[in-house]
Parts: sequence; C-alpha cells; structure tokens
Amino acid sequence: MINKPKGTRDILPNESYKWAYVENIANNIFKNYGYKEIRVPVFESTELFARGVGETTDVVQKEMYTFDDKGGRSITLRPEGTAGVVRAYLENGMGSLPSPVKLCYAMPMYRYENVQKGRYREFRQIGAELFGVSSYLADVEIILMADALIKKYNISDVTLNINSIGCKECRKSYQKALKDYINSKIDCYCETCKSRLEKNPMRILDCKEKKCKEANVNAPKILDYLCDECKEHFENVKKALTDAGIKYKVDSSIVRGLDYYSKTVFEFVSDKENYTILAGGRYDGLVEELGGVHTPAIGFAMGEDRLIEVYEKYNKESLVQENTPDVYIANVGEKAEKFVTILSKELRDNDIYVEKDISERSLNAQLKYANKTKAKYSLIIGEDEVETKKAKLKNMENGEEIEIELKSETIIKMIK
Repeated sequence: MINKPKGTRDILPNESYKWAYVENIANNIFKNYGYKEIRVPVFESTELFARGVGETTDVVQKEMYTFDDKGGRSITLRPEGTAGVVRAYLENGMGSLPSPVKLCYAMPMYRYENVQKGRYREFRQIGAELFGVSSYLADVEIILMADALIKKYNISDVTLNINSIGCKECRKSYQKALKDYINSKIDCYCETCKSRLEKNPMRILDCKEKKCKEANVNAPKILDYLCDECKEHFENVKKALTDAGIKYKVDSSIVRGLDYYSKTVFEFVSDKENYTILAGGRYDGLVEELGGVHTPAIGFAMGEDRLIEVYEKYNKESLVQENTPDVYIANVGEKAEKFVTILSKELRDNDIYVEKDISERSLNAQLKYANKTKAKYSLIIGEDEVETKKAKLKNMENGEEIEIELKSETIIKMIK
C-alpha cells in the first residue's frame, strides 16, 4: 500500500465540512470589507520567493519545495501567499485599478518543516492583501477585519500583539546597533544566525534556537530607532485601535519571519495554546522589489489547521454540524423506483438534500441506511403511494408521521 507523504493529511468527509465552514465565515467578512477573491498558481519561479520572501529567511533557506522542471527552470511550490499575489498584481496590471485594491484567498501552501501539532508540510492559509494606501488607516482597517474574524469564530483568550519594524531608513541605524550587540556575544549564537549577521541581522531575532532566544533578551529594540515618520505612523495606529476599543500589547520582539515586512506588524496569539492564529503587517517595498513602482501594501494570513483546532475548543456547545440529508426517500417496486427518481430530481433542483436508494436494496436495508445518513425526514413510497400520490413523512428525530401529498412543493414546505 502506498501511504501519503510525511507532513500531509487526508481531510475526509467527516472533517472537510469544517474547512468549508471557516472559509465561508472568512469570505463573508472579506465581502463586507470589500475584498475580492484571487487564485494564483500553486507553483512559481523560485526567484519570486528568493527575492520576495528573502534569501536569509528560514522559509527560503530551509523549507521550500524546489525542483527543476523538464525545461530546466527552477520551480518552487508556494510556501506563502503574498509573493504570488503581488506577482499577479503586477503581471496583470492591477495597479491601474481604483485604489485601494483589496484581495483575499484561501489556498494550500507547502513548507518542508518539522511536523508538529497543528503544523503540516501541506497546509491551507486564509489571507487578505490591500494595495495602494500608505495611511495608517489601512493598517487599522485590516487589523479591525482580522479582529472581526477572531470574534466571529468566537475564539476567546486571544491577545493582539503589535510592533513597528520601521522603514529602510530607520532600520539602518538599528541594524548597526543590533550587529554591534550580536558581535559582542557572537559565540552565543547558532551557525545559521552567524551566517545572517551581515546580510540581515534582524532575522536573528526570529531564530527559534533556545540559545539564540536567550542571547537576544537584551538586544536593542527597534522602537527606539524609529524615524519620525515611522514613529508617527505607529502612534496613529495605536491611538486608532484604542479609540475603536481594540485591546493590544506592544511587543518589540515581533519582526515576522519574512523579509518583506516594514512598519506595522501584528500577531493574534491564542494565550492558552501559545499559537499564533493570525499574523501580518505592512510590506511597502515588496511591489517595487518585484519590478513594480513603489506601492504601499499590507496584509495578513492565518493557518486553517490551527484555526479549526482552536475554534473547536471554544465552540463545543455549538460546533458546526456535518451536512445531513433533508429527506431520505425509500422505494418499493418498479413503479415506485421510477417515481422516486423523478421526485428526487425535482427536490434537488429546489436545493433540497435528498438521499435515495441506488443499490436496489430491500426496504429494510434502505431504512437502516436512512438511519446511518442521519436524515431529518424519511418517506416510504410503494405502488399504493404512487397511485394515491400520498405518503407518510416521518420526522426521524421524534418519530412523528404526517400524511402528505407527493408533490415536490408540498414536501419542500413541510421539511424546510
């Protein structure tokens, strides 16, 4: 038997409806904020992620699924959504659309990383991206939208952590101070961090190695090095969130794991699990980095696996239920079989979930199957019922039976 690759999972019908449910909630909120769905290829040129995500990141250095195609081109399965969306934004001339351009998605991603609870090598992300607005108001709106999602999922014990990692200009002085600090303790850092020191010292702050985390405790804070414009931007974001009643904590250790971020970055963290459920930030230089004109942008993403795990914990009393048949129609005899086939089609055409026998089972077997499907109602139709055009509709939960006319409109009225 051939088994699934490590780090992947089969989402079977008794679970898959949960994914559809959380995506539907997100889609409704995105719609209310004016976001429209975009779908981009599952694989892209490797250069897109090397330039967009950053050559010094763990994602690019350690986690990407990269291969040469038959034409000798280096191809990578997408490890995150933003770079591909920016490429599509540029390639399709979306910068000429009325600003802001608001896009959303729910797509599978691929990263070769250690498999652990809530983390897989193939995983789905729900995300949103906003292009064309430099004002702090865009930061506030996208954080409000993220907060609306968390609240709609009824997930409590979540903390919003925010930070500013400044712009290219104010990061220059910060990176110098950071490099001086790290050099003074260089023996305390792992080899990967040492290799990052010259190219991108801020990546060292995101290292997950225990000894590196300990060494970073007293490292300089980016907030102390913000230029006036970045400082004002961040102060405006904080004030607007406070005015909107959104609680948050300033966490100067947040740098996010991808190189394209600038200014505001944020994370929604589940306190008890210590899971980051949703995270994002500004990436004002990414469009330009990938060949476009300077275009301010901001976005976020959340992993569906962890989202569903946490969602179920906080919604035990009102878990979304698997879709079950509105009615199961059993039949006895050739005439009844033909009649039920036509009746079922009429009901299905009117958005009624119908199950009927297609295995030529006995009546007893059909009724056993009806119970297994957890159908809300059932009908038994034999030759007599076909002749009289009447049958008994049974409520499968309380056992009540009502005689009804065998017309699709009558059945719809009774079960809806």
